[in-house]
Amino acid sequence: MNFVRQSLALLHVGLSGVAARPSSALTILIGVTCAVGALVSMLAMGAGARRQEMGAVRADHVILGKTGERPGQSDISKDESAVILGLPGIRRGDAGEPIVVFESMTFIEGRKRGTGTRIYFPVVGVTSAVTQYLPELRFTGGRMFHPGLHELIVSNPCAHQFTGFDLGDTRLIHGVAWTIEGRFDQGQAQECVVYGDVDGIMSAFKRNTYTSVAVMLQSAADFDAFRDAVAANPALHLEAMHESAVVEDEFKQLNAILFFVAYFVGSIMALGATLGAVNSLYSIVDSRRRELATVRAIGFGPGPIVVSVMVESLLLALPGALLGSGLAWTLFNGLAASPLGYSIQLAVTPSLAATGVAWALGMGLLGGLLPALRAARVPVTTALRAI
Repeated sequence: MNFVRQSLALLHVGLSGVAARPSSALTILIGVTCAVGALVSMLAMGAGARRQEMGAVRADHVILGKTGERPGQSDISKDESAVILGLPGIRRGDAGEPIVVFESMTFIEGRKRGTGTRIYFPVVGVTSAVTQYLPELRFTGGRMFHPGLHELIVSNPCAHQFTGFDLGDTRLIHGVAWTIEGRFDQGQAQECVVYGDVDGIMSAFKRNTYTSVAVMLQSAADFDAFRDAVAANPALHLEAMHESAVVEDEFKQLNAILFFVAYFVGSIMALGATLGAVNSLYSIVDSRRRELATVRAIGFGPGPIVVSVMVESLLLALPGALLGSGLAWTLFNGLAASPLGYSIQLAVTPSLAATGVAWALGMGLLGGLLPALRAARVPVTTALRAI
């Protein structure tokens, strides 16, 4: 109890003197604010990317691909597609047809608006069940493509980011002109998505196999039975995967890069803020040598001095954490960004704010450790002679 009372008394004295040392306190505040703001805003790219990736993912969505191959890179024959339509557990649409989307993906070239930078992105050939498989798909202009015709529908980000994606524009796909007939929004997705008739896409590239198959189940609880039915059917050499697992695998590399960059930049900023805190706290300790010598002389131990200085460091870092997180949310939440060619909206979430606070407290802890030990180790006689 005596230890706690001494620590609280020293902490009270230290904090009451902050107003007399505004430059040191401001150095810590500004350094921590910048470090936390940079970290949280950088992490917001990864959080926004994950929110966007998983925004349309549903538990009753299943992706089929060749066993041992990545979805989107498989060769699924039309004979296999006929077998898939008869599998148990598949939800049926209003007309009684199975909600199964057969896909074939290729890439086309686009030019960014303003800069003309060339970029390649996928065109996904799909069957007409795609509108039932993706109920969040909402047309904002034009209409759905007609099967058998060279027609495309594009997400609105395509028209915003690239040239040649307005209604009525034509795109060359393997030398054949395809007309943009519809534009749509797809939930929170901000990337450019282009859909066309799968048979037309396959015909243009002289293909006779699908690259993946998307299935909507009657319920998420039917997944195990559906997966077992796929594995037990000798006519199928496919495996069923949850859509969430497939999406996470597709974006694993992007997410890893975003988080590495965030923590790399955040670590550099945090190092600078920590060094600034160390220098400021050293200055504070030196200015309090008379005070520390006095409390040591009247019986205060080194332990309470260490604790009081470190807690003071944490309390000085906390406002910077809150301010940095608040600035990141105000300036960057919802902001559009295009790292590595992907268009995402930054998302500053409560968990990121908590990460920023923990990061700041870590900086305060490290920044206060050496000055606290210095304050506790100075002999009483040495401190008294120095004043």
